[in-house]
Amino acid sequence: MSRFSPQPLPGTPTGGIEGSGADSTLLERLIRADQLAAVRRSVLISIPVNAILGICNLLMALRYGQAELGVAWFTLSSLVNLVRIWWCRLSFVHPREAVTEMAREAASARIDRHFGIAWMLALASGLVWAAVPLLCAGYTSPQTSFFLIVVCGICAGAVVHGTAYAPVPAAFITPPLLSVAGCLIYAGGWDNNFLAFTVLLYLAALLRSTLQSQGVFREASRLQNEATGMARSMRDAHDRATGVAEEMSHRATHDALTGLLNREGFMREAAQRLAAAPGALCLLLDIDGFKAVNDMYGHRAGDNLLGEVADRLRNELPDHAAIGRMGGDEFAILVDARRLGETPEHLADRLIAAIGRPFPGCENLRVSASVGIHHRQEEDVTGLLLAADAALDAAKASGRGRRYLFDEALRQRLQRLRDAEHGLLRAMNEGPLQLWFQPQMDRGGRHLAGFEALIRWPHPQHGWISPPEIITAAATAGLSETLLRFVLREACDMAAVLRDMGLGHLCVAMNVSPHDVTQFPLDDLVARALRQRDLPPSMLELEITEEAVMDLKAVQEKLSRVAGSGVRLAIDDFGVGYSSLAALRQIRAHRLKVDRSFISGIGDSPDNQALLRTILSLGDSLGVQVVAEGVETEEDVQMLRELGCPAMQGYYLGCPMSRQEALNWLRHTEDVS
Repeated sequence: MSRFSPQPLPGTPTGGIEGSGADSTLLERLIRADQLAAVRRSVLISIPVNAILGICNLLMALRYGQAELGVAWFTLSSLVNLVRIWWCRLSFVHPREAVTEMAREAASARIDRHFGIAWMLALASGLVWAAVPLLCAGYTSPQTSFFLIVVCGICAGAVVHGTAYAPVPAAFITPPLLSVAGCLIYAGGWDNNFLAFTVLLYLAALLRSTLQSQGVFREASRLQNEATGMARSMRDAHDRATGVAEEMSHRATHDALTGLLNREGFMREAAQRLAAAPGALCLLLDIDGFKAVNDMYGHRAGDNLLGEVADRLRNELPDHAAIGRMGGDEFAILVDARRLGETPEHLADRLIAAIGRPFPGCENLRVSASVGIHHRQEEDVTGLLLAADAALDAAKASGRGRRYLFDEALRQRLQRLRDAEHGLLRAMNEGPLQLWFQPQMDRGGRHLAGFEALIRWPHPQHGWISPPEIITAAATAGLSETLLRFVLREACDMAAVLRDMGLGHLCVAMNVSPHDVTQFPLDDLVARALRQRDLPPSMLELEITEEAVMDLKAVQEKLSRVAGSGVRLAIDDFGVGYSSLAALRQIRAHRLKVDRSFISGIGDSPDNQALLRTILSLGDSLGVQVVAEGVETEEDVQMLRELGCPAMQGYYLGCPMSRQEALNWLRHTEDVS
C-alpha cells in the first residue's frame, strides 16, 4: 500500500572513507599500508622455508662434490635472507595514525620506499636462486630433478604467500625460472627444449596468479577499510561512555547521520506510545528540492543539510516529541496532541517556516518542506503512517512548502487502494481490467502509425482506478510481475490482430515501470510473448519513463537486449525527468515522447516552442523520432506542424478506446499509413 508497510532496516548512510578525491587518496594509502604489512608477514613466513631449502641445496652440493660452490651459494642466500629479515623489522607510520595531511604524505612516501626495498631484495634473492645451475652443472647432472623440484617449489611458495603485492613475488620467481629455461635450452635436445617451454608456461601462470592475487587482496583491503571507516563514523556519533550492548541497541534504532530514530526505532517508539496513550498526532515531513542539493552541491552537502534539518526539528518540537528519519529526506514526528498547546496546522506551519530558512552552503538554492498530518485514535502505527503518508502526497501535489490534514477524501482513497490491492488478481483473470488503445499519428498527425496500450479498470465500488493506483496496488500485493505479463499479453494480442488485418507495419506501445525494468527478466518475457504469437519484434514498443534510466547500469543490459531483438524503445514523459545524452545513446532509444506539459497550449508559449525545437534538433542528431504527447486542439496540431514535429498523440487526434472500439475505428479511418 505504501512505503510504510513493515520492511527491513534501511542500510546505514554514507559516511565512511569513500566519496571525495581526498577520501579516495586516503583509501589508496590505507590499502598500500595493508599491502606492505602483508608483504612483511609473507616474507617472515617464507624466510624459514627459504633457509631450509637452501640447507637442502647445500647438503646436495656437498654430497655430489660441489662443496665450495654450495657453501658460497648458501652463504650468499643467507646474507640476503638476513637483510630481508632486517627489512621486515623497519618501522613505518600507518596513514591512519597520521594526524595531518603532511604526515600522511610522509608516511605514504615511506611506504613506497619500503616497497622499493622489498622489490630489490626479492630480486636479489631471486638472482641467488638463479645461480642454482652452478650446483648441478646447468641442470645436466644426475641431481637435476632434485634442484628443479626445489626451485619450482620455492617459486610456487613465493606466489602462494606473496598475494598482497605482485612485484615482490614476481621479482623473486622470474630470475630462477628464466635460469632454468635458459639452461635447458642451452643443454639442447627435444626433451630439454620441451621442458624449458613448460617452465616458461609455469612462469607465465605464476606471474598471472600474482596479479590476480594482488587484485583480490586490494579489493578485500578496500572493503575492509571502507567498513572500518563507516564503523568509525557511526561509533563517533554515539556515546563512547556506554557499554557495547547499549551501543549496539542504540545503533539498531537510530540513524547514524542525524542521530534521530531510524525507521525501526520510530516504529517501536510509536507503538509503545500509542499503547500507553492513544490519540497521538503524526506528521510526515519531506524535503522539497533535496535532489537538487545533491546534484548541485554533492552528497556530502546533502548529508549536512539532513543533519541541519534534524537540528531544526529538535529545536521547533516539544521535548516529548518522537522524531524519526524514515529514509532519504523523509522525517516522521509523533507528538501527544493533549500536550501540544497549538493546532496541528500551526505546528506544521512552524516546521515549514523553520526548514524554509537558508541552509549554510546552499544559500542559492530554495529548500522547503511539505507536511502531511494525521490525528486519529483508532489506527495502529502502520495505519497512522499510511494516513500521514497519503496526506503528505496530497500536500506535495498541491505545490512546494504546503501542508495537508488527512481528511475523508484521503481516507476513501486509501480504502480504494486497499480494495484495488485485494481485487486486482480477480480483475485480471475475469476481465474488468483491460487495455485501451489510443492512436499514435505521424507525418504531421495525418497518418496512423500505431497505438499506445493504456490500462483501464472500472472498479465496481470505486469507479475508474487510475493507472498509478493500479501499479501501486500490484506492488503492494506482490503482483507486479503478474501485471506486467498481463499487459504484455494483451498488447501482443492486439498486435497479432493488426497483423492478421494486413497492418503489420503498425506498432503497439506499452508502458513499463522502472520497477519492472530492474526487478524482472523483461527481455525474456518480451521475447517469449513475441514467439508465442509469431510476431515481428518491430510491432511492439516499450515505453519507459526517464526515471528508469537514472540507474543506467541496472537497466542497460536488459534494454540493450530488448532493442537488439528489434523491439522498439521509447522514452516517455521526456523533459521532466533525468535523461542524459549518454543514457539515450547507450539504451538505443527509438523515440522521445515529449511530456504533455510542454505541448498543451504550445501555440501561446514561446518558451515551450523553443524547447520543442531543441528536442527536435536533438532527435535529428541522435536519429531518434520525437513524439508530442497531449495534443488537445487544432491550434496545437498546427503549431507542431510549423515546428516540424512529425509524430503526435492526444485526444484531438484520437481518444483511448477498448480493443473492439479501436478496431472498429481503424476499419473506418483513412489515415492508416
